[in-house]
Amino acid sequence: MSKKLKRKDYEAQLEPLQLQLLSMARWLACTGKRVVVIFEGRDTAGKGGSIDAIRRHINPRQCRVLALPKPSDHEATQWYFQRYVPHLPAAGELLLMDRSWYNRAGVEKVMGYCTPEQYAAFLQQAPIFEQLLVDDGILLFKYWLTVDQKQQEARFAERLADPLKRWKLSPVDLQAREKYAEYTQAREVMLAATHSHYAPWTLVDFNDQRRGRLTLIRDLLLRLPDTAVSESTLTLKKLGHPPLHEEFGLLRPIPDGSEAD
Repeated sequence: MSKKLKRKDYEAQLEPLQLQLLSMARWLACTGKRVVVIFEGRDTAGKGGSIDAIRRHINPRQCRVLALPKPSDHEATQWYFQRYVPHLPAAGELLLMDRSWYNRAGVEKVMGYCTPEQYAAFLQQAPIFEQLLVDDGILLFKYWLTVDQKQQEARFAERLADPLKRWKLSPVDLQAREKYAEYTQAREVMLAATHSHYAPWTLVDFNDQRRGRLTLIRDLLLRLPDTAVSESTLTLKKLGHPPLHEEFGLLRPIPDGSEAD
């Protein structure tokens, strides 16, 4: 395995990719195209970090992140795909899905949160649902992030030890630790049923999260059409007067804490 990528090298490689992502965003706005990127994979693999790297410099009105919670009692009575439909992108938008309808093929299957009949129906209906999305013009990309169990265990331990990361751990995550092999089996069944020419899966190695992010973003950019769009030229005219200071009436800014330094 390659040595882990140093932060300095990672950031140097990431910056030009983020410039290309901005070009993609301009292309979306100009063409009205719609893009959905699904992020699935092991717990701790790095879905959130990858999503953050993509969206960091894109206008949040154009780029949305979807991470739905457990279905409500009302949603549980609906057609399984129904609660995802309202979140699909409109013209010029990019939707990044931190997990997706594939919860049913992963955690719900492995942890027993769905019936065998619901699971079988999902595997049959998911390709049909995705065919409808693609036929309507949505550009759909599906990524599954892989990580070895040894690396996963190290990341679980890091989350448990770090108060700032502990929120990422849940009782379900701790139960799922013991089902690594079962998740592998569920993934392979899912791939066999839902990997298609119109909505293919792409697996990315995330044992090194920095390398994984770069690999995923490069792949996404390569698979998009030509997104080169000229950037609008903006100029800052002179103010015509000296810069003004803030003036306050009813309220003033709160203390900045420098008195304590």
